[in-house]
Amino acid sequence: MFNHLLSLLIWLPIVGAVPVLLAGSARPMLARWLALLITIATFVVSLWLLRYDPEGSVMQMQETHVWIATWGVHFTLAVDGIAVALILMTTFVGILVIAGAWKVIQNRPHQYMACMLLLEGLLIGVFCATDALVFYAFFEAVLIPMYILIGMWGGPRRVYATLKLFIYTFTGSVFMLIALLYLYQKAHTFDLATLAALPLTMKEQAWLFFGFLIAFAIKVPMVPVHTWLPDAHVEAPTGGSVWLAAVMLKIGTYGMVRFILPITPDAGAHFAWIVIVLSLVAIVYIGYVALVQEDMKKLVAYSSVAHMGFVTLGIFMAFMLVREGGNTDMASLGMQGAMVQMISHGFVSGAMFTCIGVMYDRTHTRQIKDYGGVINMMPWFGFFYVLFAMANCGLPGTSGFVGEFMVILASFSASPWIAVFATFTLIIGAGYTLWLVKRVLWGAVTTEHVRHMTPMTPRETWVLIGFAAAVLAIGVWPQPLIHLMDSSVAHLVQQLAVHKI
Repeated sequence: MFNHLLSLLIWLPIVGAVPVLLAGSARPMLARWLALLITIATFVVSLWLLRYDPEGSVMQMQETHVWIATWGVHFTLAVDGIAVALILMTTFVGILVIAGAWKVIQNRPHQYMACMLLLEGLLIGVFCATDALVFYAFFEAVLIPMYILIGMWGGPRRVYATLKLFIYTFTGSVFMLIALLYLYQKAHTFDLATLAALPLTMKEQAWLFFGFLIAFAIKVPMVPVHTWLPDAHVEAPTGGSVWLAAVMLKIGTYGMVRFILPITPDAGAHFAWIVIVLSLVAIVYIGYVALVQEDMKKLVAYSSVAHMGFVTLGIFMAFMLVREGGNTDMASLGMQGAMVQMISHGFVSGAMFTCIGVMYDRTHTRQIKDYGGVINMMPWFGFFYVLFAMANCGLPGTSGFVGEFMVILASFSASPWIAVFATFTLIIGAGYTLWLVKRVLWGAVTTEHVRHMTPMTPRETWVLIGFAAAVLAIGVWPQPLIHLMDSSVAHLVQQLAVHKI
């Protein structure tokens, strides 16, 4: 099993989706229990990834299987510390997503659960792939179950949302495919390590840089290609929103560190200012956009765009620190902060969307004006909601603070002005998050929607406890996560210093 651990992690949920699907609509409880057991088994298997040695070689647990011999394509898998952290987050969130949808999904639950398992396996595949074509295959395949989830179990405008999601992300992926085909013509392989070692001119790197950037920026999403995300979140079922925010957005920033950093380091350094500016726009402007939203899901969706701006800022700030000042220590700090923020945002945003789902299941409305005084009817829910809201603000002691603080500190070394703009996220984030909490939780009960709300069920309580444990664990004791990714981050920073021209 340990020789094929990564393959098992990928195919266990994908193959497990088949018996769940075969359970049929006549046996919904069987489908639910099968899905839950498969996600638990996948999480247990993923714990063996903790055998990863941060002091050893960067890429470990490697697997190689011939896929398309004619083209020299191999189904190669391996993980570093960053991939291990993302996979563990994915398998843990998978359990919470299945448990969260236990009673909510009554229409074709077997198909819903099968889509969830398929999505989990494909996302794990993205984080494991070390062959560019294998990565691309998983990267694109993720669209299929997400398209089905929103299209079948989404809201009234689900068709519009799914088409927008597909057109945006698929169009971006075309540019990535062109870049990969060009690299294949030069290297006659899709192996990422070989592609990273290719000597490329500045002109070649520039074209490749923008080809990759367009694809990954849409997936993050970055400003100005972010408009598909709020629509997708609003129309998606709660489980789809959790997967989308917690894990699916991360494959964009993960792609940046796997492709842009090692393959186009010179172009990345030259054009880093573009991404830094767009990241600051996301942090500041999108924060103000979130402030005026009337739909809770839209508010948290725009919040995700702003918080992911911190991730891209930390990644490309490392380019500036290494190439202009040679400050590898601060570059490592910024990159490490970006990776921690990726994990933190996965748990915080997933928890926020889960909380919105808990309320929506009782009231069937997401409009902020329809709430008020929720804490009077659901006191324990109010406790969790405030906790996740504080994490979304970046309160010390929660996971939201750790990554943001590291990125701001690294940004100050590059430019105090960049750090000033970056810190706006703490102020604006507190503004829209606390105002949301005030309008939803506090005050007297004034609407019939809230008056008939029932307390949380044990199942909902345990799901929120799971998210809370992750948020507090990273916030109080981030060292294990940071240590896990140390050597991987150091390797990335070393690659930034490589001149190919």
